[in-house]
Amino acid sequence: MYDYRRGGSFLGAFVLGGLLGAVLGVLYAPRPGKESREMLADATEKYLAEGKDLCETGKAKFTEVYETGREVAVEKTDELRVKIEHARDRLKEQVDTVSEVARERAVEVVPVIKEATHKAAEAVKTGADIVEKKAQETLDIVAERAAEDMGKPKPSAGAGGIPPL
Repeated sequence: MYDYRRGGSFLGAFVLGGLLGAVLGVLYAPRPGKESREMLADATEKYLAEGKDLCETGKAKFTEVYETGREVAVEKTDELRVKIEHARDRLKEQVDTVSEVARERAVEVVPVIKEATHKAAEAVKTGADIVEKKAQETLDIVAERAAEDMGKPKPSAGAGGIPPL
């Protein structure tokens, strides 16, 4: 049996069967040997020419299919290259747009941030001045009491050993 899984084709099997049939027919024909040999030689030449033609046709079809496939691959590669360039250009435009918007927002926000920072600095300075003033007042009060206490005798310790104020 002819094994189609090895890459053979129906046409190849048909040609092989035809050749074998022709050879067997010539060998078993009721003709003299010389006539049979001539007939066999003619059939061989005929089938050899058909085989060569078939081979040339196959080569031509293969070359045509290969060239067509190559052209399609080149065309698709060029299309893909154009699409990639287009996507790259769109991405660059989007990055430029976002960068410009970010710059514009920064220009809008920087003065607001500066003003808020200035106000916060003023508030901290005012708070520090108030703390300094209160600390000074507290120190003055403590100094006054200490001066008053220096002029008086020291009170005795009350319950728990803590002098009253």
